[in-house]
Amino acid sequence: MFFPDPWHKKKHHKRRIVQQDFLNLLAKKLKIGSVCHMATDWQDYAQQMMEMLETNKNFKNTQSAHIYTPRPEFRPLSKFEKRGNRLGHGIWDLIFTHR
Repeated sequence: MFFPDPWHKKKHHKRRIVQQDFLNLLAKKLKIGSVCHMATDWQDYAQQMMEMLETNKNFKNTQSAHIYTPRPEFRPLSKFEKRGNRLGHGIWDLIFTHR
C-alpha cells in the first residue's frame, strides 16, 4: 500500500487505514511468507505504521527492528511521492513478511 491518506490532523488519526484491525484482516488474506510493503511521506504516519506492524504477531520486519527499508528500485514513483519530494518530505518504506 503506497501513500495511503495520512489524515494528518491528530483528531483524524483514528481514520488511518493502518490500524490493528486492518492488519489482522490483511493477515487472514495473505499467504504465509507474503510481503506487506507500505510507503508514506508523512513521518508520524511512518512511525505509527512501524509500531502497528512490529506489535502485530502476524508480521515481521525484513530489516532489523525499528528500521525502515531503503526505497526499492522496483517500487514505482507515484504522484504522491513526487509531490512529497517536491515539498521536501522524507519517504519511508516498510517491508514486512507475513508469518
